[in-house]
This record gives sequence, structure tokens and C-alpha cells, in this order.
Amino acid sequence: MCGIAGILANSGISELEKARLKQMADVLAHRGPDGEGFYFDRSIGLAHRRLSIIDLEGGKQPLSNEDGTVWVTFNGEIYNYLELREQLIHKGHKFVTSSDTEVIVHLYEEKGDDFVSHLRGMFAIALWDAGKKRLVLTRDRLGKKPLFYAMLQDSVVFASEMKSLLQIPGLPKELDHEALVDYFSLLYVPAPKSIFRHVRKVRPAHYVVIDSQGTREKAYWDISFDETDVKSEERWCEELLDVYQEAIRLRLRSDVPLGAFLSGGVDSSSVVALMSSMNGRRVNTCSVGFDEKEFDESFHAAAFAKQLDTHHYEERVLPDALSIINRLAWFYDEPFADSSAVPTYYVSQAARRHVTVALSGDGGDENFAGYRRYHHDVVENRCRTYVPEEIRRPLFETLGRWYPKLDWAPRVFRAQATFRAFARTPIEGYFYSVSGIKPETIPLLLSGDLLRSVNGYSPLTFFEDFYNRAKKADHLSRLQYLDMKTYLVDDILVKVDRASMANSLEVRCPILDHKFMELAARIPSKFKLKDGQGKYIFKKMLAPLLPKDVLARRKQGFAVPLASWFRDQLKPMAADLLLGQDPLGILQASTVSFLWSQHQSRARDHSTALWTILMYRLWQKTYLNETTRSTESHG
Repeated sequence: MCGIAGILANSGISELEKARLKQMADVLAHRGPDGEGFYFDRSIGLAHRRLSIIDLEGGKQPLSNEDGTVWVTFNGEIYNYLELREQLIHKGHKFVTSSDTEVIVHLYEEKGDDFVSHLRGMFAIALWDAGKKRLVLTRDRLGKKPLFYAMLQDSVVFASEMKSLLQIPGLPKELDHEALVDYFSLLYVPAPKSIFRHVRKVRPAHYVVIDSQGTREKAYWDISFDETDVKSEERWCEELLDVYQEAIRLRLRSDVPLGAFLSGGVDSSSVVALMSSMNGRRVNTCSVGFDEKEFDESFHAAAFAKQLDTHHYEERVLPDALSIINRLAWFYDEPFADSSAVPTYYVSQAARRHVTVALSGDGGDENFAGYRRYHHDVVENRCRTYVPEEIRRPLFETLGRWYPKLDWAPRVFRAQATFRAFARTPIEGYFYSVSGIKPETIPLLLSGDLLRSVNGYSPLTFFEDFYNRAKKADHLSRLQYLDMKTYLVDDILVKVDRASMANSLEVRCPILDHKFMELAARIPSKFKLKDGQGKYIFKKMLAPLLPKDVLARRKQGFAVPLASWFRDQLKPMAADLLLGQDPLGILQASTVSFLWSQHQSRARDHSTALWTILMYRLWQKTYLNETTRSTESHG
């Protein structure tokens, strides 16, 4: 796992560009503390910061083919590199290292741009074809590894993190207004956008080619839910387990200490159980716990670790955890408001004390309909069919507007959100349910100037696009596809990458192996969500491997006690930032003050909205000159 950066300069690489590339690499040192490397020719400079995992001595980058015509700088791991290496040797390619990196250059020689479709792993790759003067930038199928780029007047710059690009003097910092609306609605900025208009992200499962013909982008993979296979539950369990075991086995390849995150839930427990059966030695496991019992799963993790006799390490997240949020604002580059970044940072920190690589259980909910919201939405959507839209929309909009928002009450009495969702189309209802800050609050929170500049834009637009792409699939499968293209890639995997790499830790996700995902996508929805139970077929597959109490445990989520933090430990600092003047004029102060007052009085729980605003203000302080005039930010 590493950090990469580069400059493609039309006027040639000068000593000044070389110095700037060194600065770009230095700011990525946390991603690669074990060394650095550079390659320069007349047109391009490539940089690499290394976290040594495979071939500790021979895998230094940037790395080339035999004659130096193809160069690569690469962040990630290619899990099937041994198999690919053997195939390439049979075709006559000569290798001088044992690294997975060298496979990439020879595979490109053999397959051209199609090389990327043969890789099984997580990666962000910059490949320079010196003979053809072409640069290829690409990311893995789910975007586990990040890659930002900017097209400047006389150059193209790219890097693993945006803070690296910001080392280039004069890189415009004009805010992307649509990205701001995305952020306050969803708590993250979706690819290919970034918070800055002139910085873009390479999209997952795409590659970008930059050469004399210009810049063009192409998709090389997608997942399909459109075709399902007819098989018995038993047959599905057998096939799933075979591919799952292979995905974990491939991810155990490492020349450095390796372990796993363990929450005590089904997904991480399944990873640890199979690791224990394959590894031949005790597995290192790590978890985090909270003093607040309703957020604490550490007891379950410790109990399961004891059953498997793992080397188990636990980190307690105490109130002073709030001291890290300034660091989180720096590590995440953009405003990012998934509060589970806090415990993810701490479990990564705990793991790094003992291992360099950790396997995680991310992806089980998306692959097997594990989120409770899937069940609620499927029920809502079924009910929609009984009431014509011309009656349903006005009736339930009115009920949703006037029914009290009883955050403190049991779920059955909290019908406001359900009424509002029920009034809408299926995708509008789902968008409403997953919005961090609800659509009706956005116009009250963001300035009129900003909203006028986006001309009615809403992230619902791209939600509808992804939902409609899976047009042959059933409603539940379309929601899974949507989440894989949005929440999974731009929230969950961003969270894990930045938090782990902040601690120089590599995290591998076997449930997100693309072959395993492709198999899961062919399973009928009735085997994923059955009798209101998500992950039905996944749990049935795991029944011989996991204790009944693990399989039956209610999903808890990786949450933090935000509501109490804002009324206690976080209150002084948050009040200063939230109630102070927004120098860019993006937030409406009266709305922020209203949300704060209601939360402090316990009239409503506005902790998600307040955290979203807080992380934006911390990002603003970290990455923008707060004396910048509002007119500059509004373009």
C-alpha cells in the first residue's frame, strides 16, 4: 500500500517541477513511510511513497519493463499476481522482481489498455507509455484506492490524495457548488466530483487516457443484477463458500505481519473464522469499544476472539477521541461527515501497533441486503402499489409535514419520515431515507446564492441514473446496485482508506472481491432478504462456521455517541465553530443556530446535521484561507 503522484508537463519537466513533485510525495508520507522513489523523463515525473508489503527488497517503484518504455507507479495490491506472473512468463516476459507491480507493466505490454480487466485486487495505477507518450490513470472496480487529478493550463497533475495536488502553486480552489449540495445531502462528495471544480476523481472501474489526442475515459467493468440463476439454497451456499474462501486465501499473501478487524458481527467474524482455518497460526484481531453500552460491541468481539484463540487487541474510544477530529479533517481532504471515521481511525491505529495488513468485513450489507433500511424500503414500496400516486403524494406529504418528528420515541411512533418517503416515487423515497440532511432542510441551510448557482440540482439526479441502469432487476437489487455505486464507494471505502492509511495500515476486503460480488449479484433477492431477515443466504452459508449467537445478533453498526458529545465534551469547540461566522457565506447562520438550540434543549436530535456542518467548517479551516471572499468561492 502506497501513495502515488505525478506531473505530465507539456513544456517538459524542469528542476522546478521535480522539486514540486518531491513536495507532492512528501505530503503522502503517511501512506508510504518505508521509502520513496522517482522517475523523470522529458515529459513526465512519477513519484511513489512505499508501504512495503510484497517483495520488501525488490518491489521499489516507479518500476519499468526491460527496456524502460513502460513505467508504473501504483498504490494497492494485485491478489492474483502470482497466477498472472506465471502466465506472462509462459508468453516470454522476463521478470527481475517478485513484486505484484512488475506484473502490471508486462500485462500492459501483452493486453494494452485491457490489462486492468485482468487484475484482481485494489489499486490506483498511473502508467506511462514512453513510446506512445500516453498516460493511463485507473482505479479498481470499487475505488478502494483513491486517485485525484487536475487538468491545468500546461500540465496534468495526479495523486492519491488531494492534499498532494494542493502543493502545486496556483491550482484553483474554486468550490464545486454541486459537490457542496451533494455533501450536505449525503455526507460525502461522490466521484467524479471533488470539492474543488478543477480537481476530479478517476471513477471506480474506469481508466482515463491522456495523450496527444486529448483526454478520454472508459469503463472496464460493471456489476449486473439483471440475470439471476435458479439454484437451491444449498447449492448457492456451496458456491458462495468456495469463492469466499478463495477471496480470503488470496488476501493472506503478505511478507509482513497480517491480522483482521473484529467487531463481533457476522461479516468480520466470518473473515476471522476462515482466516483461522487457513492461516496455520493464531490470527491477530483488533476491535474498538465505547464506554457507552449502546454503542459498544467490544464484549462480543472479545468473546468470539476467545473462542477462536486469536491474539486479540482492544482500543477504548474515550471522550478525548474528539481531539482527533482536526486530524481527520486533514486526512480526508474533502468535507466528510460519516462519524464512524472516528472509531475506524482508532481501530486502524490499534491494529497498526501489531500488524501492517488487516482484513475487514466491509461489503456484506451491500452484497446481501443486510441494512435494515432495505427491509423497510421494500415494505414501503410494496405498499405504494396499493395507492395511486395522484392520491398517495398529496395525502402523505401532508401527513409527513404535520406529523411530529418524535426522535425520542420508539420507531413505531416515528412516522414522519415514513410518510414523507411513502409520498414519493420508489427512488425518491429511498433517497429521502438515506439523506443525511433531509431535502426540505437543504434550502434553509445553504445560502440562496449557492442554491441559485446550481439551478435546482439535487443528488437525486444521479441516484435516479444508477437506479434506472439496473432496469431489468427487481427493486431490492436496484437499491443494492445504487448503494454499490454511491454509498459503498464514496463513503464506506473512502472512510476505510483514509483512516487506515493515516496509520500506515493496509486494509483488505474479501467480501468485496469482484468475483465474489459477481456471484452474489446472481442470487435471487428472495435468498438475500427473507422473512424480513437480511443476509439470509450469507448467514446460512456461514452456519457451520459461526456460533448461533453471532449469526442471530442484531446489526449494530459502527456508530458513535454524537448526540451526547454535542451536549457535553464537544460542546465548547463545536459552539465556537458552528455559531461563528462562515467567511464564505455558504451556510445560513439562523438555521445553524436553530439546529444547535433545538439539539441542546433535547427537543430534537440534530447530531447528524451538526456533525456535517462541523466537519465542513473544520475542512474549511484546514484547506481554505478563511479570508477568501465569498465571491471567489461562488465563481
